[in-house]
Amino acid sequence: MASRILAAATALALTAAPAAALANDLPPPAQTAGVAIPDGQIEKAVEALDALIQNAMKETGVPGLAVAVVRKDEVLFAKGYGVRKAGEEAAVDTDTAFQLASLSKSVGATVVAQQVGEGVVDWNTPMADILPWFKLSNPDSTALLTVGDLYAHRSGLPDHAGDDLEDLGFPRQVILEQLRHLKVGAFRLQYAYTNFGLTAAAEAVAGVAGKDWATLSDDAIYKPLGMESTSSRLKDFLARDNRAHGHMREGDAWEVLFQRDPDAQSPAGGVSASVNDMAKWLRMVLGNGEYDGRSIVDAEALLPALSPQVVSGKPATPAARASFYGYGFGVGVSPAGRVMISHSGAFALGAATNFIMIPSADIGIVILTNAQPIGLAEGISMSFMDLVQYGEMQRDWLAMYPIAFAPMLAPFGELAGQKAPEDAKPAREHAAYTGTFANDYFGNLIVEEDKDGLVMKVEGTSSTFPLEHWTGDAFTFRPRNENAMAGSVSAVTFNMEGDLAKEVRVEYFDQLKDGTFVRK
Repeated sequence: MASRILAAATALALTAAPAAALANDLPPPAQTAGVAIPDGQIEKAVEALDALIQNAMKETGVPGLAVAVVRKDEVLFAKGYGVRKAGEEAAVDTDTAFQLASLSKSVGATVVAQQVGEGVVDWNTPMADILPWFKLSNPDSTALLTVGDLYAHRSGLPDHAGDDLEDLGFPRQVILEQLRHLKVGAFRLQYAYTNFGLTAAAEAVAGVAGKDWATLSDDAIYKPLGMESTSSRLKDFLARDNRAHGHMREGDAWEVLFQRDPDAQSPAGGVSASVNDMAKWLRMVLGNGEYDGRSIVDAEALLPALSPQVVSGKPATPAARASFYGYGFGVGVSPAGRVMISHSGAFALGAATNFIMIPSADIGIVILTNAQPIGLAEGISMSFMDLVQYGEMQRDWLAMYPIAFAPMLAPFGELAGQKAPEDAKPAREHAAYTGTFANDYFGNLIVEEDKDGLVMKVEGTSSTFPLEHWTGDAFTFRPRNENAMAGSVSAVTFNMEGDLAKEVRVEYFDQLKDGTFVRK
């Protein structure tokens, strides 16, 4: 018997057929996942969810959220909690629209997958063929770059490239064109999360389809699924009476301070939807592209999006698990040995969302909140998935996630929290600093004098920053936007040549080492 097995193994090793093809001919294993889930355990997890959410909201004070759980093409749980806007009575329900932030990437990936299934494009379609004006600083990378590379964040663009231009108010087209000025890393060898890289890929797909991205999303996914509260346009979200307002925490209170406008990166962060609509979407994804017996997305086109395409988190030890990213989806393996597919979304100006799916258990949960990210959405979903897989929580996720999220909400700048030096050196006359200073990536920086002192403007945007003197030729300004929290302080340092500023380095613009502007 042993010799026959060895002979068969040798024959298999010598055959030219790929291993995957041979595996398809083998009978399926008795168990496709790790730890077994006893009968009734999922139902108990759902029963425990309401109390879990109520306690979490009481501890955090988050104004409102909505949650849905689906299993085997059925909605097991859907409920709204709290209010749409702090200080008002309008309650969150399951039709309340929330901004999804980066959950938009996963939703948008299903739009692209639908187009792949229709034969409009492929995940491996070269960007040079469908969006030839989009370029990276490395010509070789530009020539090889595909739709999938950008959806997997493996293009070599630096982390969050273009977000700083969005903060300044540049339109999408300008941001995508300016990315060519950034130094890129190793192509397809590293993961770096880029909203605007993914947006470029989505724009390319929409262009081939002959539609704008929001219309394509409507036609490909939202309308076929009956997602009536869903849109990829901010104006549609703002026009809804039943919508959540974004809150930021000011001291012990949650306040509505800003309205995040994500239209420039709509495919990466611009979707708004209700939890009822997201339950429909989860059912479709868990159904391998089918919904209510209808094929919405071809299963073969969807599978690559849900499969590991790049290592997004390398293990610290040989015994540790790695994390992966597909095309717009996070992919990992739980300690129970089950594949978990997920994504989080976060607007520091007032949104935090999360979904997790375990395909082997045919279950998924989605949480939408109207507050800046403090780990609440992830804490609830991970607690629930512990209950699903183990029958009890393995960690205090609701305590752990706020610690992990705290750095995201910290003020920016080396001078944050500091007072101006008491022995500050005096500044020169304002005329020594005024003028126009150029930068390939950001464009022109204009420093001029107004009635209150020096101000700094970025040409082509509405951004104006009053400069406060710090010491000598060093000034500061106080950014506050999606990527700079309250208390942020950016240094602005003028490099003088004689009595005139030759260069100016802006700390806030220098996060990719591209923040020096040269006098024109």
